[in-house]
Amino acid sequence: MLEDNIAFAATCLAGYFAIANPIANTPVFIALTAGDSRRVKLQIARQSVLISLAVVVLFSVAGKLIFELFGVTIAALRITGGILVAIIGFQMLQGHSSSAHVPEEVEDEEVPADVMEAQLSVAVSPLAVPMIAGPGTIATAVGFSAHPGFLSSIISISAFAVIAAITYFSFQQARRIVHYMGTTNLTVVTRLMGLIVATIGVEMAMTGLDEALIKYMDTIRSLPLPPPTG
Repeated sequence: MLEDNIAFAATCLAGYFAIANPIANTPVFIALTAGDSRRVKLQIARQSVLISLAVVVLFSVAGKLIFELFGVTIAALRITGGILVAIIGFQMLQGHSSSAHVPEEVEDEEVPADVMEAQLSVAVSPLAVPMIAGPGTIATAVGFSAHPGFLSSIISISAFAVIAAITYFSFQQARRIVHYMGTTNLTVVTRLMGLIVATIGVEMAMTGLDEALIKYMDTIRSLPLPPPTG
């Protein structure tokens, strides 16, 4: 029993790490928070991982019920999330993450309230959802929670909590990364990550469309054929 739980925990960790990918999300965090003060960046980092953890907990406990209640499918979630990620990637590719962001790092007291609100909004979208807790992570959480026993859900949530902690630590070190990279290299990385993020979004949408098409074709095949005429 203990060995099975350890093996399941390792599977959860590997699965969440591969999908949430804290290392790959760090350049995205750098690009989206460029020009923000250190305090705001830490707030965004903390809020993004806490929100993503709350999303995973929610779908680990009541994921199937939520999907059934609203008639939402994983395919539709992938398509919607993919479109959103692709739009964000296109904005990064153009060299801006938010029209309200200030062009360079300033002190917190110099930032107007509406600009501060816009800066913090990236913690919810796109960082928490769909970058960290995206359709793939949500589907994985629902899948892991399908294992028998309440302990399986606890193990799954704990595994993602570890990934969230790693993500927060990576975001915390973003300032050092920016310091060593320099402004010019950071601009290049922003454009490159915009292209990668847009590609990820398109891939997510294509995967969702493929799943929806397969389900549609299966439904068509299951329909009774009309009786032969003549």
